[in-house]
Amino acid sequence: MGASGRMKTAAIVQARMSSTRLPGKVLFPLGNTTVLGQLIARLKQSQQLGGVIIAVPESPKDEPLVREAANLGVECFRGDEHDLLDRFYAAATEFGLETIVRITSDCPFFDPYVLDEMLVHFAAANEPETTIDYSTNCTLKRTYPRGLDAEVFTFEALERTFNEAQQPLEREHVTPYMYTNPDRFRLDSHENETDLSHHRWVVDTAEDWRFIYRVHELLNRPDRPFTTAELLELLEREPELAGMNAEVTQKNADNRFAHGNE
Repeated sequence: MGASGRMKTAAIVQARMSSTRLPGKVLFPLGNTTVLGQLIARLKQSQQLGGVIIAVPESPKDEPLVREAANLGVECFRGDEHDLLDRFYAAATEFGLETIVRITSDCPFFDPYVLDEMLVHFAAANEPETTIDYSTNCTLKRTYPRGLDAEVFTFEALERTFNEAQQPLEREHVTPYMYTNPDRFRLDSHENETDLSHHRWVVDTAEDWRFIYRVHELLNRPDRPFTTAELLELLEREPELAGMNAEVTQKNADNRFAHGNE
């Protein structure tokens, strides 16, 4: 992560143990760490982030995530179990954040270079005056693989959303109030030159887990996490791998609110 005297820009990673489809998935062992550990290692490669915060529920069953955050050397914030918007706002307030990156914890193949592109663009567009409130590579138009999802927004946008959003889905999924109200927020869609949206690199089901585990077996290297380009090259050589979870339907896929899970 980039050097920063104060954590002004940070990723808040939402995580919980009680996944409905695959309980405990974020602590499944993957290589010499866990699914969550793989994600954190990739976020630490970012040159634009000042820090990473794992935001977990206050429930006792989520204590293992608190210990894992300590093991991984990142901050941990505990908040509301069901109102994710409240949890994010409280975490951002606690750490004095100015720019927030929302990441879900089921993305062990996350690409920090895509995130850095987004953050550089976001910072440039908001200097000296704010011209973008919310930037995304997934909710407005998906061109990246599912599993590389990132949303970037200002604290002011988060605070306004916290105060104004009323619908349960808006509270549960943090950002829908932002990206469904273009008259209230200045929106930006970060898109890839090639449409890769058919790829699925998340851990949500047993089929996803088998795919993730096998890919990691084939590409893992001790010196650094493998890149998106290396993963795409593997899938081109061995297209049957993508078939391992090709039939999985994203939970609540018909609404944009559910682009990621804890």
